[in-house]
Amino acid sequence: YALQGMSVDVFPEFAPPQVVIQTEAPGLAPQDVESLITYPLESAINGTPGVSRLSSKTSVGLSTLTVVFDAKTDVYLDRQLVNERIQNVSSRLPVGARPPVMLPVTSAVGWLIKYALTSDRLSPMDLRTLSDWDIAPRLLALGGIASVVSTGGEVKQYQVRLDPERMLANQISSDEVRQALAKSNVNVPGAFLQRPGQELIVSAEGRIESLADVRNTVVAVHNGSPVTISNIADVAFGGEIKRGDGAFGMQDAVIGTVSKAYGADTLTTTARVESALADIKQRLPAGVQMDTQVFRQANFIETAIRNLKVSLLEGALIVVVVLFLFLMNWRASLITFLSMPASFAGGILVMHAFGIGINSMTLGGLAIAIGEVVDNGIITVENVVRRLRLNRGLSSPRPPIQVVFDAVGEILNSVVYATLIVILIFLPIFMLQDLAGRIFSPLGISYIASVTASLVVAVTMVPALCYLLLVRGQEKVRDLGVVHLEADLSEHARPPSSQSVLPHSERETLLVRWLKRHFSRLLNLCLQHFWWVVGLSLAALVATLALVPSFGLSFLPEFREGNYIIAMTTLPG
Repeated sequence: YALQGMSVDVFPEFAPPQVVIQTEAPGLAPQDVESLITYPLESAINGTPGVSRLSSKTSVGLSTLTVVFDAKTDVYLDRQLVNERIQNVSSRLPVGARPPVMLPVTSAVGWLIKYALTSDRLSPMDLRTLSDWDIAPRLLALGGIASVVSTGGEVKQYQVRLDPERMLANQISSDEVRQALAKSNVNVPGAFLQRPGQELIVSAEGRIESLADVRNTVVAVHNGSPVTISNIADVAFGGEIKRGDGAFGMQDAVIGTVSKAYGADTLTTTARVESALADIKQRLPAGVQMDTQVFRQANFIETAIRNLKVSLLEGALIVVVVLFLFLMNWRASLITFLSMPASFAGGILVMHAFGIGINSMTLGGLAIAIGEVVDNGIITVENVVRRLRLNRGLSSPRPPIQVVFDAVGEILNSVVYATLIVILIFLPIFMLQDLAGRIFSPLGISYIASVTASLVVAVTMVPALCYLLLVRGQEKVRDLGVVHLEADLSEHARPPSSQSVLPHSERETLLVRWLKRHFSRLLNLCLQHFWWVVGLSLAALVATLALVPSFGLSFLPEFREGNYIIAMTTLPG
């Protein structure tokens, strides 16, 4: 139940809350954009409560500001504060500049899916129109999507291509053409016409709907004759000046990038987007191909979860095999095996309580904890099995439940201290600051929660299972065997007591006896040459420390996704 409500992502939300403001000013040089737009906006935003860093980037006709807030602030309150500040500056921006726009709130690893549209029949303009006006609105309506950005193709424009010679002959300036086009593409309200029992709305419909409407737009009237756009210019559809392009598989393409909203679940949102894209793909015009596997963030997550499953199964198998070799008791192996999922369940419940989702860091913490979570269970089970075996060999055996209780209490201090030492090793993770702390803290929480849960399991569930399976279960089997034995053997052939013979599974195995025999020799040798052991240990420590400088340093482990990113830097413009 807890897993169903936990978000699944590549990384934790490691980026601090930030607000990105873009202001377009077509035609302005970078110097003018910097002095007339970027600097006034920076001055207005500086001093906003919670701001930790403010950076800007100015290019031809575009100003971009990134406002980074403290990690503990609410990003939506931050956006409200920034919006109040920029409203005071909007009226002072230069003529032609568009109002500042705050970009949608996206996740730190925001790219969800990339799709590619290619066609041998449709023009690049038609492909871009299909992506911008048909596909993007459909995806934005799904929820959990911050933006759908199209790259490549051509953005469709109604273009009026002026002819200087015809303009001169008709004595028309370019400013007159601009004003005529602006005034022609409007709907004008005309108030109401009231009649008994009804009220009619009066308006003038003047929106341009076709190229013919543009051609017939009147620019001026000379000597009673109207001069239209068609008299001084050619009108046609065309693409706007490109600021980027796209290709897929050596073919011109329109690439759509779907970004998820802040806090959205990657796998759930991906499933919704893929379902919508599959439906859209069936309705595309003839000759249009859509590839939805250009980029898919969920692949990384699914691979990580699959690797964790394999690690858990391999770890569980190794544990069961080793336990069986040492104890020759399938019940003891089963008890230890069951302690693993129980410990991970406890760890996941703690993660859910802290609001931490499933990601590569928490999965890494769980994978690292595989060896630790089973360790407490192994120690407890082994000591219970050993104490029960010794108890059955006594002339006056103690109650089995008391033996189990004492066996657990005997190793309780050791188990607790060992668990605390392991937890202390991971505590420095929580001392990391800023980006490193936000990335690695979930790993530490998932590891410590699982190891702590294994301690709880080792002193609660494991002893109960030991009593149920190792004591009561074997007593039933032994009683059943004695009944059959008494039925089959004569009075003289019966063993004197059922306690005089230990079952094979309760004796020490050949492997344990062999290891004890050789270990005793090694232990005696070490005790006799104490200083040699200490000296060799110190020499090994010094050799290890000497190797540390030769190791490479990296902030994150290498993720082998198999992608190449090629970047190129050229002169401005």
